[in-house]
Amino acid sequence: YRFEFPERTGGLTNFLNSMNPDWNISLFHYRNHGADYGRILIGIEVPPTEMQAWQNFLDFTPYRYWDERLNPAYQLFLS
Repeated sequence: YRFEFPERTGGLTNFLNSMNPDWNISLFHYRNHGADYGRILIGIEVPPTEMQAWQNFLDFTPYRYWDERLNPAYQLFLS
């Protein structure tokens, strides 16, 4: 998934703290080019029994996000 959040003190910390601590972050890439928002590409390992909780997180997060699973670059990365 790709997320965008306000670039301000504590922005990244607030984002990470809003996630369930039992979910494993398997990939994390943070990018900012001096903009007023930060971008992260994040791979999350969510147990099958917690997929509804993950969907709830996505539905109620105040951060913009994109599901990158169908992105051709993602497909090349995994092949």
